[in-house]
Amino acid sequence: MAILIILIFTIIHSRGVIFGSKVQNILTILKVVLITGLIVAGFTIGDGDFQHLTSAQNFHFSFSGWKSIGLSLMFVMFAYSGWNSATYIGSEIKNPRKVIPASLLISTAIVMVLYLFLNLFFVYVVPTNELIGVPEIAGLAAGKAFGNMAETIISLLISFALFSSLSAFIILGPRVYYSMAQEGYFFKFAAKVHALHKVPVGAIILQSSIAIILVLSGTFEQILVYMGFSLGIFPVLAVFGVFKLRLSGKSTLKLPGYPFVQIFFILTGIAIQVLVFLERPLESTIAILTALSGVPVYYWFKRNRK
Repeated sequence: MAILIILIFTIIHSRGVIFGSKVQNILTILKVVLITGLIVAGFTIGDGDFQHLTSAQNFHFSFSGWKSIGLSLMFVMFAYSGWNSATYIGSEIKNPRKVIPASLLISTAIVMVLYLFLNLFFVYVVPTNELIGVPEIAGLAAGKAFGNMAETIISLLISFALFSSLSAFIILGPRVYYSMAQEGYFFKFAAKVHALHKVPVGAIILQSSIAIILVLSGTFEQILVYMGFSLGIFPVLAVFGVFKLRLSGKSTLKLPGYPFVQIFFILTGIAIQVLVFLERPLESTIAILTALSGVPVYYWFKRNRK
């Protein structure tokens, strides 16, 4: 089923960015409406208790607890990982200098508010001790708030809502391969644009193939940890790049809080990665090896670059 859905959205986004963006907009609006409706209904007509926000147990730190916190923070970072992706399609946006910063700030603010109230709703209707180890928290919360029938319905709706995220990554990911190929650091087929639909079809098919391989590679949680750890590596490297650009004089952008904000981000990111590695060493090791495998590939392309 997962592979079929990937193939369907691959076909949709191979038909052109205008058609694909219309589908994406519809899916995103439906997801926001679903989450907003769940929050409003949960706090107005749902069964819950704000006493769930207080813990009956004394909280204390331990090494095992720190590792769990690191894993939890990685999932939080993963949930927000798409905030920067609008930059990937800058060459296909009218007035990108104005539109992209506005889209980044507005969408991040909306997501922050929705995530905060959604998690507040979860804890409002479900005691914290019942949340442990539950993958379908939205379904459980809906069942507690509105009855057993609602649990099944909301779980299905949340699954459909995730189509919007899948669709977005199928739009954005191939643009990275396309840009790499254009500059000579990737296979040439990824830089070819379809004559009629004006999209990098080769890169989109490659993205689909990688996604299908990942689907077949492990459980949902294993894939999530692997992807979360992988995506946690590159923001840290990107922010390290800010220092390199500054020292070389290639960046003159105003950065409020420089260099303290950047140092804090790097240290926090590294700490999360170390804790996740200690908690889930297998998936983390595979993620590290995947990232390192790109180094010789990069230098191979660089050597053969024309």
